[in-house]
Parts: sequence; C-alpha cells; structure tokens
Amino acid sequence: MDQFHTPADKDRLHSRMRKYVNRHFHIIFKRMLYVLLFVSIQIAVIVFFFVYLTKLTPYFLLFCMLITASASIHIINKNNNPAYKIAWLIPLAVFPIFGGLLYLMFGSRRVNRHQREITAVMREHYQSTAAQIPPADIDADLPRDAFLMANYITNASGCLPYANTQTEYFPSGEAFFPALCDALRHAKRYIFLEFFIIAEGAFWDTVLSILEERASQGVEVRVLYDDFGSMLTLPLNYDKLLRQKGIRAHVFNPFNTVLHPRPNNRDHRKIAVIDGTCAFVGGINIGDEYINTKKRLGYWKDTAIKLCGDAAWGVALQFLSVWDSDTKEKADLGAYLPAEDPHMPYVENGIIQPFTDIPMDNEQVGESVYFQMITRAQKYIYITTPYLIIDHELLVALQTAAKSGVDVRIITPHIPDKKSVFFLTHSYYTPLLEAGVRISEFTPGFVHAKMMISDDRFAVVGSINLDYRSLYLHLENAVWMYNTDTVLPIRDDFLATWEQSETVTPKSISKLTPLKRLWLSILRTLAPLM
Repeated sequence: MDQFHTPADKDRLHSRMRKYVNRHFHIIFKRMLYVLLFVSIQIAVIVFFFVYLTKLTPYFLLFCMLITASASIHIINKNNNPAYKIAWLIPLAVFPIFGGLLYLMFGSRRVNRHQREITAVMREHYQSTAAQIPPADIDADLPRDAFLMANYITNASGCLPYANTQTEYFPSGEAFFPALCDALRHAKRYIFLEFFIIAEGAFWDTVLSILEERASQGVEVRVLYDDFGSMLTLPLNYDKLLRQKGIRAHVFNPFNTVLHPRPNNRDHRKIAVIDGTCAFVGGINIGDEYINTKKRLGYWKDTAIKLCGDAAWGVALQFLSVWDSDTKEKADLGAYLPAEDPHMPYVENGIIQPFTDIPMDNEQVGESVYFQMITRAQKYIYITTPYLIIDHELLVALQTAAKSGVDVRIITPHIPDKKSVFFLTHSYYTPLLEAGVRISEFTPGFVHAKMMISDDRFAVVGSINLDYRSLYLHLENAVWMYNTDTVLPIRDDFLATWEQSETVTPKSISKLTPLKRLWLSILRTLAPLM
C-alpha cells in the first residue's frame, strides 16, 4: 500500500526534501567557495613567486633544497614517533624542492607561542582551582595498578581523580539524547557545550530551543565547536547567529586558509556540562545520524557517560580552560564552582578521572592510558574503535597481551565512513590475528564508539580514536574509571555488540590482489599523515 494517501501528501514531502537539500547545498557551497577562494589566491601567489624566483636565479632552488635538508634533519632528531618520522621523510625525499615547504606548512608540530599559552593556562586553571573540590585519595587502599594509572593521568595532564560521583552509561545515541535534553532543561546557572560537529537537524534544533529558553531565563550558555568539523554542517558565521540568540558562541581554530598555523590541531572533544554538577562525555556529536533519526551508514553505534557529582567539576574546568585560552578571556573560575545540593548524595564506589589530551604539550596522554590498560590487563581487554591505525608500540602491546593469554577483542565498523581509512584499518588485522587478537566488524552499521574495558575493573569512554590524529594531533577527552558501577554495564554492552558483529578471520582478509596489496603498503607507510 502506498504510504502517501494523497497527491498533496507527496507534494508536501517533496517540498520539504527540496528545502532540506537546498539549505545544505547552500551551506556547503558558500563555505567551500569561501575556503577555495582563499586557498586559490595563496596558491597563485606561491606559484608566481616560485616561478619568478626560479627564473631569477638557480640559488633559489638550492635554498629550497636546503630547507628540505634542514627539515629532514629536524624530523630525524625530534622526539617523535618513528612512524610519523618515516611518513614525512618519504615525501621529502621524493620532492626535494617542495618537500621542505610542505613540511613547514603542514607537518611541523612546533609549539608556537599561542599553543604554549593554551597549555600554560590550562595547567594554571587546574592547579589553582581544581582542588577546591576535594579530589579522591588515590593512596588509601588502592590497588597498585589503579594507583599507577590514576597517578600518571594526574601528573601527565593535570586532571584530578574524584570520588563522590555517580556515573551512568549510555549505550546509544538514542539513550543519550533524552538524558542530555532533560539535564539541559534543569540548568539553573550555566550550560557549557563543546563538540567537534554540530549539524543542523532534529537533534540540534531540539537542543538549540532548550538553550534559547534557558538563556532567556538568565542561565549562562556557552557553545564551542570546531570549525573544520562543522564546516559542512553549519552556515558560515553561525556563531554570530547564536550570539544574537543570547548564547555565547566561539569557533575553535577557524579553517579559512591553507597557510593556517595549526591546520591539524582540531577540537575533537565532546563535552556537555550543566551547573558543574552534571557532565556528559563520549563519542556522540550533535547530529541526527548519532541518534539514528537519519540513516547514513546503517545503524550508528555510539556511547557516552554521564557524571553527576565532583567529577563533573573536572569536566567544567576542561571546557573553561580551552575557552579562556582560545578567546583570551580570563574568567573567575571560582564563580563556576558547583553549589552544594543536599538532595543529591553522589555516592558510588570507585574512582572517576575525566582527563584531557592536548597536542600542545607533546604528552600523548590518551595513547599512554590505552597502553597501560592493555599492558596491565590480566584476564581480558575489550576495545571498540571506528579506526584502527596504531603505532608500533600499541601494536606490540596488543600482540603481547594476546600471546600472554589475555582475551583481547576489538570491534571495528563493517560499513566504512572513509574508505581509505577503512582499507588501512584492515592492514593491521593480519599481525593482530596472528598474535591471537580476536577482531569483529559491526555488521548493522558504523561503530563510532571509543571505549576500552579490562578485567571488570577499568574502563575508558571518550572521544579518543585509535588513530594518529586522535592520539597525536587533536584535542581529546575521556573518562577513566576504576571499580565504578558502570564498568560492568560497559562490558555487557561490548559483549552484546560483539554478538551483532562478524568475526574476522585470516581467510576473510586474504583475498587481496597484488595491486591492492601494493596500495595497502603505501597507505600503511603514510598512515601517520591520514
């Protein structure tokens, strides 16, 4: 039976579809035209000067080659991951004239003054204000492995561990969405939202209407989103529109030009904080596919964690630190301390430690936490990740754990969002399978969840993918948990997802042509740049 009862119903549907397509085409076309215009002008200027100087004197070519040679020496002597070094040394060798300039534009991870300011401000905020909410005593009767992990996170990131916090796990965007909206509606003092992607649609429209209503009632509302992540989902200068609605909005690291000093450092975090007493952290962006009202890649599997209590204050500081350092504001952090609520006894077992990982301090906190989880696991280590593009250290850690008898399982997507990255993920299957690691692909759709669980004791939920960009380049955040009430639900959700996934075997990945194997080898070499 036709689902459209009258021609008028069909006309209304077609009209809505045309408006939807036209709106998104306008967003994409206007933004891309703006970026391409700036890129084209700069490329034209660079080409002009290069051609002009090349004709002028051969010494210019020598100068370019000296830049490339200097860049090569700089890369070799930097305290970087060896795979990242190799990935850049290859294009420098292949393009001795242009290679050095390319590295200066896109490859150098030199910490400039602005980046040092961000790091210094974040550290200062944590050290001066975080302890106003008493952190957990990680020395008191805490097992050695839990103490060492919590102590590392504290020393490496400045983020403190907390007790007196209730945790709630959301195994899907559909479960997360109403909980977030309910918390936003009950905000009394402030709302902080920070997301890599905000996309126009039912999800954002609902959230935005709540934000407007709370702002009109005197609640301070701040929205921070990444410019590159939201480039194709929000109109240009959308932050100005939000400010007209009474919302304090800021765009992180505007992506307007190819010569941007930090083109790779994106804000990939997903944070929502309400009054400093409630916070959400996870992998869920604000977009309709994340709550499965829009089918993009089949069923979208994602997760989040809710913190009610002291640990939410740690997440609030993470937001304020980046906001203040990027906007050059200096807020009175004490003014945002959560008010005591005698009606909400946040009592739960275990330790909760929300932490952040930023590229400006050259400390790979996310990777180190994952590494410790893997190497300290005694019974099992379960992982979900949308991308599996790891360095040699993590690869060996997973192989060693599996060979030692630890049950190592990894869930990746069966339906890819980026085919080259999906293909590259497959290149890590063989060495892992040969070591005894079990891998399954989620067949109903796309896994975007970033989680790690071990031994019914530890869990990490957050925004950190197992790829080079998350581990080395992006601003990320997550929650490390020890013996909380949500560790077992996270484990059970992993096992339920495992049952919906297709086991990967050596036979299933052996059907590659020689050409594909060659292409895979090239991608594997350049993996740190992807």
